[in-house]
Formats: sequence, structure tokens, C-alpha cells
Amino acid sequence: MIAQRARFDLVVRDGMVAVGDATVRIDLGIRDGCVRAIAERLEDATQIVDAQGRLVLPGGVDAHCHLDQPNYGAACADDFRSGTLSAACGGTTTIVPFAMAHASDPLAETVAAYRLKAEGQALIDYAIHPTIQAASAQMLERDLPDLIRGGYASLKIFTTYDDFRLGDPEILAILKVAAVHGALVMVHAENDAIIAMLKQDLLGRGLVAPRFHAKARPPIAESEAIHRIASFAELTGAEVLIVHVSSRVGLEEVTRARARGVSIHAETCPQYLLLTEADLDRDGLEGAKFMCSPPLRTVDDQEALWAGMAQGSVAIYSSDHSPYRLAGPDGKLRHGPQSRFDQIANGLPGLELRQPLLFSEGYLKGRISLAQFIALSSTNAAERHGIAPQKGSIAIGGDGDLVIWDQERETTVTRDLLHDNTDHTPYEGMRVRGWPVTTIARGEVIVDDGRVLGVAGRGRFVPSKARTAS
Repeated sequence: MIAQRARFDLVVRDGMVAVGDATVRIDLGIRDGCVRAIAERLEDATQIVDAQGRLVLPGGVDAHCHLDQPNYGAACADDFRSGTLSAACGGTTTIVPFAMAHASDPLAETVAAYRLKAEGQALIDYAIHPTIQAASAQMLERDLPDLIRGGYASLKIFTTYDDFRLGDPEILAILKVAAVHGALVMVHAENDAIIAMLKQDLLGRGLVAPRFHAKARPPIAESEAIHRIASFAELTGAEVLIVHVSSRVGLEEVTRARARGVSIHAETCPQYLLLTEADLDRDGLEGAKFMCSPPLRTVDDQEALWAGMAQGSVAIYSSDHSPYRLAGPDGKLRHGPQSRFDQIANGLPGLELRQPLLFSEGYLKGRISLAQFIALSSTNAAERHGIAPQKGSIAIGGDGDLVIWDQERETTVTRDLLHDNTDHTPYEGMRVRGWPVTTIARGEVIVDDGRVLGVAGRGRFVPSKARTAS
């Protein structure tokens, strides 16, 4: 006699599931990795996870993180194994990192090689953003459209950095292709000429400490570039996302453009909400731990970003996880203890703490609602990057990516608490209330109360869908 299979592979029982800003005590049934039932009481399951009346929210979607990629000197401390472990322990069940190519590298080959790095290593599911560093005729006419159709429909470009930046003609050409083929274009928006002029002036005067990093990249460098990209998006009809918006004036440019109908969105990150440029002025080279681009800003800028999240003008909250160790030949301080600010690698770790920080400092402190927490950290990113409704929400037919939160757990952040491969955290000593205690990915419990149960390599590639037909 053949045993009959249970109706569900897993049931999450007695959880408080968010419905808008309210919560409903309910069971969730998962079969073959997808949510199949949402009901008051579900039976007949191979495995039951008792949520004990705790919040059950969609797994986080971090659509801006850097893993296992070259950076022209410094190197990412995290590969897909350590990075996705860190993400899962922080309640994130899907990531979208970047396939970085040199301008001369074939784009399709770069993306394929990067995807191979994830296979066999990733603990959670992933999509991939191609990063565009050239705009040849072949790339514009064939390579880029083929990639978009092949499941890589969110791209990234830069307006700064010698090895990455594109000129205005190239940006316009890429935006035209993206508009035709329905791709989202993510933009690192800072005015390179402003930065170069100010950096040269500061270095010429011997002003080389980490705090001068912020002086070399003032808010106007960000706002000018955002204004220009918004104008290009308006002209071409492309949809753009300004990544890591850091300043009040930068956000104002996005808001003004949206008011006149431009398809432009703003993303921000935990460092811009919780750290300030004063952190760059810590003793010695301690400030190097806080160097990222755009740089940390002021309390006034923080308040503008929090207000933007509450009002809807900031759509996405990502980590911009850029993990570097401090010491060593490929670390932040690879040029030694006398490193100038322009020699120190830019970027902060944040994959694991992204969700807990927003839950504690945003939702539990009343700066944003529960519905806004879910939208900012999960749903909006999944929708904008073309992986919804499979990811980013709790819905019949969607993937069974769920996180159980203990709202009362209090945690002091330390380096030893975290699972990434860096040797520091800029949030050391911060007190966090609320913690993701159980992470479920496609119906499999992969982290439970600090115990890692999932195995590296179980993560799958998720194609990013284009928005329009070509």
C-alpha cells in the first residue's frame, strides 16, 4: 500500500499575518515551495512550525548588494555562501547582486560566469543585475536586449568612478534601449566632475582624513546627477531607480520629477538613516569603517529620508552591502595606516542587519507602519525588479518565503553576532528590538533561533521579468 502524501509540506500555525496595517491570526499552508492555503486552521502537514502568535511577514528582498565581485583593488569579503547565510539570518530570502564587467568584457559572458558563482553556494534565491560599463552598437542592438529577454531586466549604470562611469550620450542610449524592452535602470547618481574638483583641492591642501570623504562628495553632487538622470528618463520614457539616495536635496529631485510624471524611484539604505558624517571623524582611521558613497550625511538628511519613507517618496530600502575587511592586501586599508580618504575602499556591510534595523528603528518606533515596513523591505523591490508576485508578499501561488519575528527580543549588535565575512560592523553596540527568529525559504526552514538548517546551494536563480514587450 502506498502512503498518501500529506496535503501540505509545511504549515506555519498560529501566526499574526499582516493584512495592510492590521494583523490576522491565521495558518499558512505550503506545498512544493509555494503558498497553497491561507486559512484559520490547516491540518494534514508533514511539518508544522508553531509561530506562537508572533508576526509572520514576507521574506525580505534585498535588491542591492555586492557579493564575490572585483572592485579594482579591494575585494568583497563575502562570496555567495557567506553572503546569503548572512542574509538568511537577518530575515532576507531573496537577493539581487551585481554582475560587474570591465568595459571590454562581453556582457553575456560576464553575467553567465557570475551566475555560475552562485550555483552551488547560495542558501537563498537570487536574481542578478548586469552592470553596464560600455555602450557599443553590438551591446545596444543585440547583447542588452537579449539579456533583458533572458531574465535580466534590471540593470545598473554609474555616473562616477573612473572604471565605471558612463557619459551622457551612453546613458541616453542605454535608457532608450531599456524603455523599448521594459527594463529598469538603476543609477548610482553623483556628479563626477564636482567630486574630482573637490577631491583635488582637498588633497592639495593635505586634508586626507576619512572625514574629508564627505567634503569631496557634497549633497549637490548627488542632486545634480539625479536631476540630470530624471531629465533623461523623462525624455526617453525609461523607468529608473536612483540607488542609495542619501540627502534631502537628492530626494527632493526625485519627488519633483515624480510629480511631473517621470517614472523614477528612490532607494535608501540603513547607513543613511542611522549613521551621520560625524562617524567619519572618529579617532585615527576608525572613520574608515563608515566610508561609503554617497557619504553619510546629517541628521537633517536622515529626517528627510525617514519622512520620505513614511510619505511614499522613498520606495525601496536596500542594504548596499559592500563587505570589505579592514586589514589585508585587499581590504579597506590596503594602503596602510596612513591611507588617504581617496585610497580607502567605499562600502559598508549590512545584509544581515538591514531588516532588523528597519523593524526596530522604523516600525517599532512608529516612524513607519507595518505595511510600509513590508513594502519598503520586500514588496516594492520585488515589483520594481520584476520578480513579483513570486517574491515579496504572502499570496496564494507565491513562493513560501516567510519570516517569523519576535517583537520583544532585544539584541545588542556585535561583530560576533553576525554571519558575514567582514571583521567589523558600523552598527557595533547598537541596541535593536525585534528579531527574525525563523526564516523559511520556499517552504523550507533554513534558519531557526540561530541554528542554520539550510544548505549552501539550495538557492535558485529567479528571472527578472521585463515590463513591456519588445
